[in-house]
Amino acid sequence: MYKLNDGQIIPEIGFGTYQLNGNKGAQSIVSAINNGYRMIDTAYNYENEGAVGEAIGRTSIPRTELTVTSKLPGRYYKQDKAIEAIQESLYRAHLDYFDLYLLHWPNPKRDMYVEAWDALIQAKKFGLVKSIGVCNFLPEHLDRLERETGVVPAINQIELHPYFNQEDMRSYDVEHGIVTMDWSPLGRASSVLKDPVLMKLAEKYGKSVGQIILRWEHQIDTLPIPKSSNPSRQMDNIDIFNFNISDDDINKINSLTKVDGRVKNQDPAEYEEF
Repeated sequence: MYKLNDGQIIPEIGFGTYQLNGNKGAQSIVSAINNGYRMIDTAYNYENEGAVGEAIGRTSIPRTELTVTSKLPGRYYKQDKAIEAIQESLYRAHLDYFDLYLLHWPNPKRDMYVEAWDALIQAKKFGLVKSIGVCNFLPEHLDRLERETGVVPAINQIELHPYFNQEDMRSYDVEHGIVTMDWSPLGRASSVLKDPVLMKLAEKYGKSVGQIILRWEHQIDTLPIPKSSNPSRQMDNIDIFNFNISDDDINKINSLTKVDGRVKNQDPAEYEEF
């Protein structure tokens, strides 16, 4: 379990829900919860907060045992719009609160992320969310949040996988008491799963390539949120706590990173999403 800088305790692995929509999506999320996932990651822009809420309602797991994350899109970064959007997200999900709520992108050209962060601070005071954080924020964005509001995010959710291991960003997060959460932890099922180094390690440890990647992410003190609609793969992805990768092999995986390793070249210094 991870303890956030505001005291909340959260699981060490989560379940991503991007593109899991409607009844089929809800069934996949139910399957994930039944297979042991206790953190569910969604976003306003995924348009599936309703499916997440439906899945939670279909399971026998108490709400208090689940950590539910959602995210604010850039088009609602004005403070009054932000609060309304968070309320709308809760209505869609039929939830009273989110355990984590994040700014989805800094969108630096619009320069509204500080105002949006102020809105999240207020939403926490109102009890709409338990903990607040960000996605895809760079050190200069995080420095500014702390400087102008005095509140450091609890989470920074960033693209992280063996081809883009974000060593510098991870170091920054550790120094500032921020938990690094990994989106696209398996590289969006890209060529990383067929990497010969990882395949050799999978054979050595008697694990799948996916398990090797997710265990590596756990051992470098990050929190991966893999997604799969396949129940057996869901079980495979969460079954990473019964072995350890040696330091030498961790270094081998670390060495796979690339300067241009982003899957879709979504550089937060330039990329914007609304």
